[in-house]
Amino acid sequence: MRLPSMPGRLLRGAVAAAALVFVTAGAAQAATPSATADARAAAPSPAPSPATADLWRPPVQARWQYQLEGNRKFASTGGIDVNVCVTPQKGGACVRPDVFDIDLYVDAEVAGNNHTVNTAAVKAIHARGAKAICYVNAGSIEEFRPDYKQFVDWHNAHGKSLLGKPFSPEFPNERWANINNDKGQRDFILKMMEPRVAKCAQAGFDGIEFDVVHAHEVGKKTTGWNISAATQLTFNKALAAMAHRHGLSVALKNDLSQVRELVSHFDYAVNEECFAWDECDELKPFIAAGKPVFHVEYETAPKSFCGDAVSRRFSSIKKAETYALKDRPYTPCR
Repeated sequence: MRLPSMPGRLLRGAVAAAALVFVTAGAAQAATPSATADARAAAPSPAPSPATADLWRPPVQARWQYQLEGNRKFASTGGIDVNVCVTPQKGGACVRPDVFDIDLYVDAEVAGNNHTVNTAAVKAIHARGAKAICYVNAGSIEEFRPDYKQFVDWHNAHGKSLLGKPFSPEFPNERWANINNDKGQRDFILKMMEPRVAKCAQAGFDGIEFDVVHAHEVGKKTTGWNISAATQLTFNKALAAMAHRHGLSVALKNDLSQVRELVSHFDYAVNEECFAWDECDELKPFIAAGKPVFHVEYETAPKSFCGDAVSRRFSSIKKAETYALKDRPYTPCR
């Protein structure tokens, strides 16, 4: 997606409707061999290898910018406004981001194609002393990506077992991925993620954000697939390990119900709208572990959440109420 995962307001109804079903179905699945295998795979992993000691890990309260949509005015820097400097919610002098979260690829409206890796933006970000996080969608399959046909071919060759329901009415050009592994779906998705992650590393990105890693929370009615919590843990931990193998630090995107199990595997969190949905307490383990929470609100006014965000030591920003992720509007809390 060029926009964030699914806006929280679009997910709540599905989560609420699926809650009781998830509890009872989850208990039944726990007795099956596949669920048992997933539970074993989701058991705590060993501590990170010494090789991860050299990864870039941002400090708590590092300022960030979330720009997944390009602006033709900044074509020379991949559509990214690397010089953005705005007055924070509390007032005073303008402040600049320490961290930019941008797409792996240059926006097609800027590049004229869907496959130009955004090396230009990364170089420009680094030249200004900031760091770059590479946005990659790992949990839904987007029609506009250069490797889309490979997903479709695999889906058709394996009993149509990979591509689920459209992500949402707002995002009909992507479909929920089946991360179960009864036909090797998860293995295939991870195989497809490997070259994407490699491209992030080759472009010079410092970290990576894997989006849509919360299918288990929304249920079959939304995704088309029965995904257990254990299956989600297996998938998310594999993504984190992949990022680290490629020398990239890694963000946990949303998936608040599994923060405590995953905080040791991820280096920071990216969250959408925890204040709008009264879920920010779920992110406490990241701050307690000395790992930043890069947080964004869309429909909530900065004056309504920034004071609380600062007290929580979150790196919080306000973006457009339309959920667009262009360079502006952009209001950091501090």
